[in-house]
Amino acid sequence: MPATLLIFPHQLFLEHPGLDRCDAAMLVEDGLFFGDHRLQAAMHRQKLWLHRASMKRYEHQLIDRGIDVRYLDHEDGVDMVDVAVSGLAGSDRAVVAGDPHDYLLERRLRRAAERHGLDLQFVRTPMFINTSQQNRDYRDGKKRWFMADFYKHQRRRLDVLMDGDEPVGGQWSFDADNRKKVPKKMLGAIPDLPTGMHDDTDEAARLHVQDRYPVNPGSIERFVYPTSHEAAATWLDEFLRQRFELFGVYEDAMVRGENWLWHGVLTPMLNVGLLTPRQVLDAALEHAQENDVPLNSLEGFVRQVIGWREFMRATYDDHGVEMRTSNHWGHERAMPASFYDATTGIDPLDDIIGRVLETGYCHHIERLMLLGGFMFLCEIHPDAIYRWFMELFVDSYDWVMVPNVYSMSQHADGGLITTKPYFSGSSYVRKMSNHPAGEWADIWDGLYWRWIWNHVDELGKNPRWAMMCAMARKMDPAKRAEHLEVASAFLGRM
Repeated sequence: MPATLLIFPHQLFLEHPGLDRCDAAMLVEDGLFFGDHRLQAAMHRQKLWLHRASMKRYEHQLIDRGIDVRYLDHEDGVDMVDVAVSGLAGSDRAVVAGDPHDYLLERRLRRAAERHGLDLQFVRTPMFINTSQQNRDYRDGKKRWFMADFYKHQRRRLDVLMDGDEPVGGQWSFDADNRKKVPKKMLGAIPDLPTGMHDDTDEAARLHVQDRYPVNPGSIERFVYPTSHEAAATWLDEFLRQRFELFGVYEDAMVRGENWLWHGVLTPMLNVGLLTPRQVLDAALEHAQENDVPLNSLEGFVRQVIGWREFMRATYDDHGVEMRTSNHWGHERAMPASFYDATTGIDPLDDIIGRVLETGYCHHIERLMLLGGFMFLCEIHPDAIYRWFMELFVDSYDWVMVPNVYSMSQHADGGLITTKPYFSGSSYVRKMSNHPAGEWADIWDGLYWRWIWNHVDELGKNPRWAMMCAMARKMDPAKRAEHLEVASAFLGRM
């Protein structure tokens, strides 16, 4: 039976497995990726540019391979999935799609195919190393499962950094070695990202985004991310050669005005298929074998690829609906406009948000402990936080943002995959960054203690928070009143 492959913006694999069974393809700019009128989501223009440029390149690649290609431009308020599927109604063609890894997109595809009487087939893609069945086999019989155990399982199953049945170096994680602040003498040695990989296709995409999405957040004055498979591979290689060695030791560090540090910044390309996790893993292991890469950098990087990334996808499959419909702590505040224009008055936060507006990116600690942690202390509704991250981050997709927002940063699920809520006072920010103390720190600490006092009975039952809850109970009444006054004043004008 002839078949048409539907390709979405996050499925631009160099070797798409669906092409083996299809003689035609449709590239679909769906609203989930370009702006959904139902959710009133306005995507960052760096993300829109990345999608548009990479999809137009992919279109030309398929044409050069002799494949019949149709390109569907995003239309606001139009269900582009239905447009794509309905265009095949009445034909003898099957509809093929890569596993969407998106609950809503999969449901819409199934409903559209059923509505128009078409056979729909899903194929596995290289988006993840694990298959769904491998994840199911691992969690079979487990009431709860956590990242640390999953990661050990992954190392053994994939035989990565193993010495027989034991981890290379004698321990599974070197995370304790990866929490250093960038010293002043290193500030001038932070490497630049690769440049010069953009061309007329990128410029045409930039002009398209500028014309079609003039009021969306984010800057597109300068191109940041590669939009071809070749450029993405070069980007990966330059990370391994220039930044991999120090990735581990400064993995959690933050520097005012610096977005990239020694991070790989690979997720924008990984999450659309310009790179694959297997490609990244193999390249990192090969480079480390041939070069003197510290084990803490290698292990920390491997943990991100085969541990956290695969774990987020697996927990999304298991708990995604439960996570996104939970609000364990009852947070109800709306997202203030100041979080969209970097005018919160909290210096470290405004620095990060400003960089996010420019690039659509910041690293994982800035997302979890600063952005997510501060929003948690402000008691902003988890749905508003999810939308904020989905809109402003170039690498945001449902499978990764649902568990990262609702579970990791907001603990809205009550602890399905975590053992405690993740939030901190200002001391953590100052310890891991070069942000000087100031009024922002007083506000942060006021919110921190206010939240603990409001939830001290439940939070105190968690062994990892018991000491801070005991300190809160014993705090001098005058100091407590001062913290509460500062916190209330900030929330009142937020």
